[in-house]
Amino acid sequence: MARIRAFENAAEEASRGGVAAFGASVSQAAVRGPLHLSTGQEAVAAGVCVNLGSEDLLTSTHRGHGHTLAKGASMERMMCELFGRATGCNDGKGGSMHIADFSVGMLGANGVVAAGMPIAVGAAHAIRIRNERRIVACFFGDGAVNRGPFLEALNWAKVFALPVLFVCEDNRWSATTATEAMTAGEGALARALAIGVPGAQVDGNDALAVDLLSKSLIGKIRQGHGPQFLHAITYRFKGHVSVDAAAYRDGEELERALQNDPLAVLELPEETKRRIMGEANAEVERALQAAAAAPWPEAARAYTDVQDTGAGQWR
Repeated sequence: MARIRAFENAAEEASRGGVAAFGASVSQAAVRGPLHLSTGQEAVAAGVCVNLGSEDLLTSTHRGHGHTLAKGASMERMMCELFGRATGCNDGKGGSMHIADFSVGMLGANGVVAAGMPIAVGAAHAIRIRNERRIVACFFGDGAVNRGPFLEALNWAKVFALPVLFVCEDNRWSATTATEAMTAGEGALARALAIGVPGAQVDGNDALAVDLLSKSLIGKIRQGHGPQFLHAITYRFKGHVSVDAAAYRDGEELERALQNDPLAVLELPEETKRRIMGEANAEVERALQAAAAAPWPEAARAYTDVQDTGAGQWR
């Protein structure tokens, strides 16, 4: 959680034109493209991913830095990717919203709400066909439950008893609109239960509670009980993107949320917390310096990793 928080803080500063607090010399607005932060949601990523093996797979949202780090990706290569550099985990071509690292099973963030859900189900179906022991963790936000892929993905996973853990990171905001104002019924878990996917709700700011519930649900998946659903209630401390001041949000609501900061409420000695956070900040500083010094991609790289439709009729 400390590594995720430190990374998000540094990326936010870099997107605004400076990271003086980390002691690195970085140029103006070094982060390329939109930056969606998961500050305040770290316990969900950490609590789930600590129960995944390196062989397990993961799909994410447009707010995917925490999931990627928790799955084991290199912080330095991630920062290089955000900076648009050739040494990034996607050669500088994916950026924040499409960050991925197949080497650790992270199949990618996604700029389309709910789009990671059918990707996760497709990966799980492949695992089922191959009779492998792996599972897929599928992260999505509360805004995704009103989109078609939510229903389609859960239905397919249930019908074929696929090894998927659906993780709803319910931060209570869908972009700039309060979710409760646009979602009917009892919410994400109720919809999952209605289609036959079992699960449970948890305080998404309590890392140990997320860990325990994730361990239980993942155990059921590995035992062949099909998909499971984890509904984590958390809060997004920042605006929709790094330059969003979130003026549409009630200040008192934010103050209440900050009192339940997942890093602050974790029961550890303060000295231990300071040491861990210091180590995380030092790691981020090294990543910033590496990213600032890394080369830009060669222009010819723009023509690689492009899907070939075959006959050329689309040209």
